[in-house]
Amino acid sequence: MTANPEPSSHEVLREVDFPRADQYLREDVKRLGALVGEILADQLGSDFLAQVEAVRGAAIRRREQRAPIAELVALLDAGADRATDLARAFATYFQAINIAERVHRIRRRRDYERAGAAPQPGSLREVIADLRKDGVSRDEILALVARLRIEPVFTAHPTEAVRRSLLDKEQVLVKCLIADIDRQRTPAERRADQERMRVALSAGWQTADAPSERPTVHDEMDHVSYFLADVLYPMLPVFFEVFEDVLSELGAVPELPPLLRFGTWVGGDMDGNPNVGADTVRATLVAQRGQVLGAYRREIVQLERLLSQSVSRVAIDQAVLDRLADYRQRLPKAAARLKARYADMPYRHLLSLISARLSATANERDEAYADAAAFRADLELIAASLLAHHGRHAGWLALRQLLQRVDTFGFHLATLDLRQESGAHDQSLALLLDDAQWPQREAASRRERLVALIEGAAAVQPAAAGAAATLDVFRTVAWARRSYGAAAIGPYIISMSRSAADVLAVLALARLADCVDAAGNVPLDVAPLFETIADLRAAQDVLVQLFDDPVYRQHLRARGDCQMVMLGYSDSAKDGGMFASRWALQRTQVLLTELAQRSGVRIAFFHGRGGSISRGGGKTERAVIAAPRGSVDGYLRLTEQGEVIHRKYGIRALALRNLEQTTGAVLRASLRPRPPEPRENQWREMVTHMAEVSRTHYRGLVHESAGFVEYFRAATPIDVIERLRMGSRPPRRGGSAGVSSLRAIPWVFAWSQNRAGLTGWYGIGTALADGIDRYGVEPMREMTRDWPFFATLIDDVEMVLAKSDMDIFALYSELAGPLHRQFHPRIAAEYGLTLAAILQLKQSDHLLAGDRRLRQSIRLRNPYVDPISLLQVDLLARWREAERPEGELFQALAATVNGIAAGVQNTG
Repeated sequence: MTANPEPSSHEVLREVDFPRADQYLREDVKRLGALVGEILADQLGSDFLAQVEAVRGAAIRRREQRAPIAELVALLDAGADRATDLARAFATYFQAINIAERVHRIRRRRDYERAGAAPQPGSLREVIADLRKDGVSRDEILALVARLRIEPVFTAHPTEAVRRSLLDKEQVLVKCLIADIDRQRTPAERRADQERMRVALSAGWQTADAPSERPTVHDEMDHVSYFLADVLYPMLPVFFEVFEDVLSELGAVPELPPLLRFGTWVGGDMDGNPNVGADTVRATLVAQRGQVLGAYRREIVQLERLLSQSVSRVAIDQAVLDRLADYRQRLPKAAARLKARYADMPYRHLLSLISARLSATANERDEAYADAAAFRADLELIAASLLAHHGRHAGWLALRQLLQRVDTFGFHLATLDLRQESGAHDQSLALLLDDAQWPQREAASRRERLVALIEGAAAVQPAAAGAAATLDVFRTVAWARRSYGAAAIGPYIISMSRSAADVLAVLALARLADCVDAAGNVPLDVAPLFETIADLRAAQDVLVQLFDDPVYRQHLRARGDCQMVMLGYSDSAKDGGMFASRWALQRTQVLLTELAQRSGVRIAFFHGRGGSISRGGGKTERAVIAAPRGSVDGYLRLTEQGEVIHRKYGIRALALRNLEQTTGAVLRASLRPRPPEPRENQWREMVTHMAEVSRTHYRGLVHESAGFVEYFRAATPIDVIERLRMGSRPPRRGGSAGVSSLRAIPWVFAWSQNRAGLTGWYGIGTALADGIDRYGVEPMREMTRDWPFFATLIDDVEMVLAKSDMDIFALYSELAGPLHRQFHPRIAAEYGLTLAAILQLKQSDHLLAGDRRLRQSIRLRNPYVDPISLLQVDLLARWREAERPEGELFQALAATVNGIAAGVQNTG
């Protein structure tokens, strides 16, 4: 786009068909795009803008007129500095498109609400209406709502974290677009908005995309807390208001419970991260407590101004006056600061003293609140008095919003989960038991000694130095529960869980660290994480062993007979491919749900979903609906990470929409799961066979082909990704350069960077072709149409194919030299097989025929992401030839990585 706000001359090369409902989106895209062009000309000169426009034009011709890729490549011959600027220029255009699309989602929601006709698809209003049509009674709905629990858990991400300073500038653009969302701004106001956006974009251009040093755990906590404190904290009461408004149509409804909770792994995820331990657990809890207490104090200040009721004008409950008198005595210094002119305003004075107690709590002084419940009790006194004396519309509603926040965020802001790999526990136990062979011993042998430890009947080496860090974590858990309450600490997750002994090890270590409650029980939910295909298949046997174990069963009774199980989407897909992973996850949930019904233990599934499709990403509501019957049951806990956090929770209105859709899906899946399907037994047999075909084909390439690791490292920018300073956790679990030791996130990220998207489809084409040959195309189409599990899988694969570009991938593949001829034909053939099968099942001649918005979104981005990909190919060759130095070439490569990630909206 040019500096001129009129369309660029390149627009005639293609006609992007915006429906009438999306015309404002088109205008916003053009407005921001023109502004980006002006800024590029201002910052780097008109010649640079002319080059950007020439490159964009060539990229459009390649896409729309099948022009040869060589024309585009020729325009990208640039030094490292110029390449960095080009990559950042196109990434800035992506930012503009992304923001315009996100604001348009808000506009569409408003259009639905204004129309007053059918509710917006996926909204709570639509879900409740559909449930009522299906015969669900009011009492059934309210009974489920009373025990509903939705808990997104935010995790650190080693390949994506938009800087806080850039997030703040992005919010300026969002606010300006929202201010004119219906084109009601005056010309002067629009000019002022334009200038604000110009300043934000210009300052953003002059800000480095990433810090010069690798972020610390504290930096990651600060990043996640932005979404918790700046987006979700203010948004929360709006969610409750929307839900209550919908339920009110059923008649009088009770107060909604705190059905939303939030969790985090930042500061508690020790798996493979030497920077996380007892000290970061403590520091994170302290920082989160400080944040939420600060938010409460700011809200109390607002309430002080609002609740100015005078005793001469309205009655005040005696309980409020008594509490005020009590606090005057207990807090003499704060009481001395109360202003005499407000002496007839007891609410105002009491709130000032409540704020003083919050300050004491933050600084751990004697006057501190014991817990959030004590703080809530003070607020309840005021709320009850307001209701009793005509104050419902004189401040009670605002006070109620604070009460809702206290119920959700407590004094901890977000529950901190703990995670560690099972092998780390074994290493500590080997030292404590003075048994070097401990990790190699059979699970049954380990179980016997672990039970003895748990029961206190086995001797240990308590001074074993190598185990001190592990025991300190459990001691910190005990401290956190005493100091911050039970809600501050979430489950203890065991990565690479393979046996009952792995779970019992956590109980044993906790007891050795004296992490027990007053009744002598370990106060932790211990959650095995099943990550590989083999581990998922063995999950039922592991839980049967645990449930049959008297020691563990006693622990479960103390935890309310509820067992949390975490399902790993990432490593299972890296292990056996996406098809085999999805089916193993589905079958595991079916088997464990049946086990729960037989054993009298409730199993709560915790879904370890990533941002990309191959790591369990995609639309949450569709995944919930496709889950096995009975596996949801009013409960959803899932990880959110990377660009998913930014996309779902970066804007308050979109966070509201996301949580509404998620809650609606849980309601629907719990109250009216899919009716029994007589064809499903046959479908399961078909999918079981195809999943194994896919797994065999995938593993044949990724894990069993000699030279594939070398090919992967040459045909993707994995060597760049591994050196990026984007996360506190190393990208590998060990020192090996193989695929098995590489974490799933950089594995997926590397294949999305080279535009192949291989992790989202390899092996699936072979499996689908086999299925069509074996079962016939019509039964396969029937399964695609009528079975949500399979339909979701096919739709997800289709989306990955649509984002892939095999011509550009071929240029990356050529970087591998002779290995290109060995592997590229296999990969290209599988892509072609997958594409043909998807189109055959969908009965379409092009991808995304049924998803116009996504097709349009990808089309808008292609002319910008393609040049960055070609720059990256050239820079990779030059950087590797120079033996991978730090400096300008690497910085240019880092810019291309950020740009491609923004363009394809996928960082793994």
